[in-house]
Amino acid sequence: MAEIRLTRVDQGQTKIKNVPIAVTPEGFWCCPSPVVFHKSLKSQNPLNKTKPSSSPPPPPKNSIQKKPIQVSDRRPAPAPPRSMVSDDQQYVAPERGQVGTSMVTERSERPKIENLPRKVAIEFGEAGTCDMKVVLLGKQGFCVKLSVHRDVLKEKSIFFADKLSVQSDLSCLQIDDCEDVEIYVETVGLMYCKEMKQRLMKQSVPRILRILRIAELLGFTSCTQSCLEYLEAAPWVGDDEEEKVVSTVLRLQGEGVGVNPVLKRVFSDITKAPNDTLSNIIELVLTSKEEKGRREMKTIVLKLLKEKNNVPSHSGSSDICKEMIYRSCTSCLDSLLALFRQAAELELADKSSGNKEPTVKNIALEADNLSWLLEILVNKQAADEFAMIWAKQQEMAVLHEKLPIVSRYHVSCISARLYVGIGRGELLPSKDTRQLLLQTWLQPLINDFCWLQHGCRSFDSKVVEEGIGRTVLTLPLEDQQSIMLSWVGSFLKVGDKCPNLQKAFEVWWRRTFIRPYVEGQGNNNVGSETGFFDVV
Repeated sequence: MAEIRLTRVDQGQTKIKNVPIAVTPEGFWCCPSPVVFHKSLKSQNPLNKTKPSSSPPPPPKNSIQKKPIQVSDRRPAPAPPRSMVSDDQQYVAPERGQVGTSMVTERSERPKIENLPRKVAIEFGEAGTCDMKVVLLGKQGFCVKLSVHRDVLKEKSIFFADKLSVQSDLSCLQIDDCEDVEIYVETVGLMYCKEMKQRLMKQSVPRILRILRIAELLGFTSCTQSCLEYLEAAPWVGDDEEEKVVSTVLRLQGEGVGVNPVLKRVFSDITKAPNDTLSNIIELVLTSKEEKGRREMKTIVLKLLKEKNNVPSHSGSSDICKEMIYRSCTSCLDSLLALFRQAAELELADKSSGNKEPTVKNIALEADNLSWLLEILVNKQAADEFAMIWAKQQEMAVLHEKLPIVSRYHVSCISARLYVGIGRGELLPSKDTRQLLLQTWLQPLINDFCWLQHGCRSFDSKVVEEGIGRTVLTLPLEDQQSIMLSWVGSFLKVGDKCPNLQKAFEVWWRRTFIRPYVEGQGNNNVGSETGFFDVV
């Protein structure tokens, strides 16, 4: 807030405007907004008239006729009549003034509207009893003169009390560069309000934050407390509004203002670790049997965890979360392996499809749970260990061949996601892990590829083919050769039913047959040049 000093406002340099305002002992008043200020100025500006006229302009229809409040520093202003005015009503007609030579001068110079000083007069409390003036000079060019009561300001505001204690006979205070004249006027009006809660109840959260800021500057403690009570009870709409409330309240807390009830909406006093809560949520999702609810909750939790990954956290907390997810992965893997064994036994016993159906559903459920946990680990950049664990599931891979495709293809989706992740650089397992992953799960994926293409809507064959090819090309050239020759044999047998790794095959071919020749030719050229210079 700018420095306050004694001042005298020269009425001759301003356009004085009456404001339809009434204040009762209960504290009701009507304060015009800056938009209304601008509209009022344009309506009274003589530059828009085509001909100057010595007669006063006719009053607008549906306006309230009031005697203007004469503002002067030389003698007290007469009290205006008290009347109740709603927020929707506009200004009264502009003052009558002489239009003559000065009007012609204005027309010739044609000054810009925004450069003209504007001045309004507002009186608080019982009409005609004010004993002090407060002048607000707004940054938009407004000059607002408030007729107030010294005792009210001293009682309600620490700021005004300090100023008046230094100079008890001060009759006028001026505040320069006032950023929010409208709210400043309203906050002063709240000093006359007995039931402040009812007055604030119809306001919006952004407006309450503006009032709170001015109340803080003025040391208006009761208003600050009422604003905080409002913010504690009112809903906050959207993340931006919540962020503004929290940042404002946190700043006040640093100044010793009691704001804990407001912050409890976003900060918890519960000593239970957040990771325990997250573990509970993940457990509820993994054990759910309702397909639609489980699918939607998996999407929501995954999205929120992605947002959490963008927020810096302590390494200890991140490690605990990682361990918790891997515990869930281990549990799902054990359950999936047990289900594979059970399904294989049912196949050997040649049981009816009715006996197999629950097992097939549970396999699909556990495989889907593992795919979801893998996606979480990929987003947390912590999936390398999962790739190693999955590569070591040789027993499950052997059982995979003994089950019908409809029972097993969900498992191949996990292998496909790992290949895509490696191909994109989303996880960086060791060479041995990559090699073992291809040895264990590439052939099962090839066996299920045709079914996945036509029976799984979320399966993108092109992405998976690129991921497999890139994963193969990360291995030593001898291992690439072994896998590519095996793929050629499968591709020549089943064609499109097998993943198309032609791009990776071309890269391997150039590495194997073309690069050695080119490098050999280069070495020969270097040797010839060396021999030539030796002879010379």
